Amino acid sequence: MRIIRDDLNIDFLGKRKIAYALSAALLLAGVAAFFVRGGLNYGIDFNGGTIVQIQFEDAHDIGEIRTTLANGLSESFSLQAFGDVEENEFLITVGQADVLESGPGEGVAQQVQDVLRERYPNFTVRRVESVGPRVGEELKIAASQAILFSLVAILLYIWLRFQWHYSIGAIVALLHDVLIVLAAFAATQKEVTLPVVAAVLTVAGYSINDTIVIFDRIRENFRRYQKKSADDIINESVNQTLSRTLLTSGTTLFVLFSIFLFGGEIINDFAFALLVGVVAGTYSSVFVAAPVFFALRQAYPQKLK
Repeated sequence: MRIIRDDLNIDFLGKRKIAYALSAALLLAGVAAFFVRGGLNYGIDFNGGTIVQIQFEDAHDIGEIRTTLANGLSESFSLQAFGDVEENEFLITVGQADVLESGPGEGVAQQVQDVLRERYPNFTVRRVESVGPRVGEELKIAASQAILFSLVAILLYIWLRFQWHYSIGAIVALLHDVLIVLAAFAATQKEVTLPVVAAVLTVAGYSINDTIVIFDRIRENFRRYQKKSADDIINESVNQTLSRTLLTSGTTLFVLFSIFLFGGEIINDFAFALLVGVVAGTYSSVFVAAPVFFALRQAYPQKLK
């Protein structure tokens, strides 16, 4: 199935400076958001603490609940509405106390319940999650290593499968995608949790798949049209794979957007990371990976396999 006509001839490489400027602007905006907003908003997976999800039988003002907790709890906490308004559900996240010493957050969760029951006797505890700060730090290191090792493995694979020109272009595109996702989380202050790290790794896999499809066509066309210029071959290759790229990305984005809207609060941040990552990955395969490969080939000519 094709949604792009066969004779399409868009000069993608001719627009690479505009693409570089756009990517630089987005990344600089992400850096600015990181410092202005105080860094990434790590969830309890990485910071440590206890989450208590409660559901009231009747509607209550969130300001009154916050005041009640502030008067009764000695630890720092955050309170936010969860799910649909009519469900009367709230998430209470309590500080970075070493929950492992009090028996997986049971003492903190019980303290939250005792404070609330003095004023609101009718509520149900739906969920309690706890992570110690030491475990959180270990998870943060493990998550960073997982992303780093995956990028190195992809770099080596493409180097062996194609050539180093391709591998550098692919890794630059992947780093671009990961940084764009992190910039979006810094700007929106959505929580960075283990599912979000899984989403980032999924984005890397999705993006590299699209990039390899384009690179494979570029290599094939270099063998077929040896008398054509490099920029013409790369533009033609990207145009030939554009229909596949748009169909794959379009259907994926449709599903992800549905999950983001209707999947509920639990997987909202996960779906958001995938949404941003798939858009960035589709863009980078065309406007980052291919132009970087072209620049490297121009600077370091080498007979391509």
